[in-house]
Amino acid sequence: MTVLDDYLVDPKLSLLGKVRIQAQVLVPVLRALRAELGKEKADAIVKQALRDWSKELFAAVGDSVDGSPRRKWAALHTAMGEISEREVTVEMRRQDKEALEFDITSCRFAEFFRELDEPDLGALLLCSTDIDIAAAGGDEVSFTREQTIMQGAPSCTFRYKFAPRR
Repeated sequence: MTVLDDYLVDPKLSLLGKVRIQAQVLVPVLRALRAELGKEKADAIVKQALRDWSKELFAAVGDSVDGSPRRKWAALHTAMGEISEREVTVEMRRQDKEALEFDITSCRFAEFFRELDEPDLGALLLCSTDIDIAAAGGDEVSFTREQTIMQGAPSCTFRYKFAPRR
């Protein structure tokens, strides 16, 4: 049982399975919008809608976790790690009281969205959620990522810094 269970359609279905279902709906809608409105305008609408959805979702999940902002972030980060771990390969770089740094060196989500020729949609559905998860940490957690596999880089660089505990 994780903090995300109430927000997932079926906790038994893999995250990649859920993403495939989302893509079955979103890709045709996105392509129809592009045909009607043009790529730039359609992509902007979909980007804003998906970013708003993700921000609201992870803010609500974070609000459901008791404790400090860092505890909220830790609960969300752990839950996402548990449901995505079988689809990615992680290389830990640093893990201590000041920072958590790791790289994702292979990602089945990125492979899937590249096969669809929709890596930007994959980045919105998956990669951008990391920003919203980090936001649950408030001023206690900062997050940077220089690159993602989804956008063509050889790895995804996750760099979390933690504020000193008071």
